[in-house]
Amino acid sequence: MSAPDTKTQTRRDGADLRLVERLGALYVGVVADCLDAAGVRNNVMATTIRPLDPEVAVAGYAATFQLAATETTPEKPADYYAGEIAAVESVQPGDVIVASTLDRSFWGELLATATEALGGLGIVADAYTRDTAALLKMGFPTYVAGTEASDALGRVEVVDHGIPVRCGGVLVHPADLVLADRDGVVVLPSDVAEEVIAAAEKKASEENQVRAALREGTSLSVAFATYGIL
Repeated sequence: MSAPDTKTQTRRDGADLRLVERLGALYVGVVADCLDAAGVRNNVMATTIRPLDPEVAVAGYAATFQLAATETTPEKPADYYAGEIAAVESVQPGDVIVASTLDRSFWGELLATATEALGGLGIVADAYTRDTAALLKMGFPTYVAGTEASDALGRVEVVDHGIPVRCGGVLVHPADLVLADRDGVVVLPSDVAEEVIAAAEKKASEENQVRAALREGTSLSVAFATYGIL
């Protein structure tokens, strides 16, 4: 699980990186269950968003990017890329980029390298990526809707960042927390994040007790009656 070193990294917004560490020790299923219990029932992203490497999970604060399609051939690529550069350079330690829905290729190795150098931990995009071999070699957590080789230049713009965006069917606000693993991607609204993380830690511990009881031969019905977990 990718997580920041809280001893060496700080954030401009003062957000607590310890929450990222705690979330990174959990898994999507148990967090999704605890979001349900907190009344947040639709914050698991669409199953079309999948990891390049299922072994690489990631947790962090959402750094949101709003994407838009364009068919403009730019005269000055530097001007065209201004929004993308500004968005990437806004990334803080402990962030996971969350990019809005767009049926085009947006991400690649150089953007990932720049993000990683700023302390960014990964990306979740309801869009496509290329440079997959390099991203896998980097070990950069990349959760996307697919792969596609076309250059973003003249096809995709980052028109805004740090605003609410819709990704995988979930509305994600800046500084919401995001957890992604091989089971999917879940978003924790900032106002319930600490409560949900604490509940998920408790449930994960209780699941360990149920697992041990089942392995010792306790019947499923007795285990459920005892712990209330299935």
